[in-house]
Amino acid sequence: MSPLLEVSGLYKHYPIRSGLLRYRNLVAADNVSLTLQAGETLALVGESGSGKSTVGRCILRLEEPTAGSVLLDGKDISELSEPEVRALRPQMQMVYQEPLESLNPRHKVGNLVAEPLLLHRIVGKAEIPARVSELFHMVGLGKEHIDRYAHTLSGGQQQRVGIARALATRPKLLILDEPTSALDVSVEAQILNLLQDLQQQMQLAYLFISHDLAVVSMLADRVAVMYLGQIVESGPTASVLASHYHPYTQALVLATPINHPRQRKQRIVLEGEPISPIEPPQTCRLVPRCPYAQSICSEQPANLVEVTPHRATRCIRFANEHQAGRWTP
Repeated sequence: MSPLLEVSGLYKHYPIRSGLLRYRNLVAADNVSLTLQAGETLALVGESGSGKSTVGRCILRLEEPTAGSVLLDGKDISELSEPEVRALRPQMQMVYQEPLESLNPRHKVGNLVAEPLLLHRIVGKAEIPARVSELFHMVGLGKEHIDRYAHTLSGGQQQRVGIARALATRPKLLILDEPTSALDVSVEAQILNLLQDLQQQMQLAYLFISHDLAVVSMLADRVAVMYLGQIVESGPTASVLASHYHPYTQALVLATPINHPRQRKQRIVLEGEPISPIEPPQTCRLVPRCPYAQSICSEQPANLVEVTPHRATRCIRFANEHQAGRWTP
C-alpha cells in the first residue's frame, strides 16, 4: 500500500551572513526522509534545535524547503504553486505547541473554528453553526464554550479548540508540534486520549513532534530520532526504546524519568560542545559528545543504513560491529 505521506531528501538551509560579502548555511534539516501510512503515528523526537519543527513546517509548506520532495497521496507538494498548495491545505493541518498563540484573542473561539469552514467552503453558510457545534462536541467541549474568548479558557480547553479547528477541514494528515508540552500531566493524558480516539474514528495520520519519550511510547507506532538536522535512528517505537542502536538515542532513553523513587538507572552523559549547525560535516555529528566515539567516526560519512529489518541507524561503529557480529553497547 502506498504511503499517505512520503518525504524524500528534505533539506532546509538558512543563509546567514559571515563577514561583509560571504554567506554560510545554517542547516536545520539535512537529507530527511520518512513515510507515513493512513491511520499511523510517526513520532519525530530529539532535543530543542534538532530540526523537528522545521521538518513539520516544510512538509506543510509553511516554510519553503531548500531541496527534496514531499508527496501527499502521491502528489508532490514541493512542486505546487501557492494557489495549488492552498487548495491542498484542507488535507493537511497543524496543531501547535502553544494554543493561545495560535488563537486570535479578538475573536470568539467558535468563529475561529468556523473560519476554515468558510475559507475552504467545507459546508454551506447555513450549516456552519451545526458543524461548529459538532466539532466542539468531538473534542469534548460544550456549546457554552463556543461564544467565549480564548484567554477565558484553560490551557487544555484552548488546545481542544486548536484541535477542533484543525479537524474542521476533514484532513488526512495532522502534524502535532508538541501539543501537550505546555499542559499539566492530568490534562496531557486527557488530550492524548482524545487524539487516540479521533485517530481511530477518522483514520488520521499523525506526525507527532516531541521530546518526551514517555508520551511517544504511548502514542506512536514508529519513531525517528533527530540530532542536528539528521535522522540518526528509526524503527518501531517499542523496538527503538528497548534496544537503541545509536548513542544519542541511548542517552535520550536513559534520561527518561523513572516511575519509582527507589529505582536506579544507568545514565549516559553527553559531555562536550555540540557541533555547530552552520555547515556541519557529513561525518558523525555526535563525535565530540559521544562516549563511544572511535577514530573511524570522524573519518567516514555517517549514512543512515538499515541494519536489521525496519531498523536504521546513523552510527558507523554500530553498523560495522553489528555486521561483524561483535557489537557491545
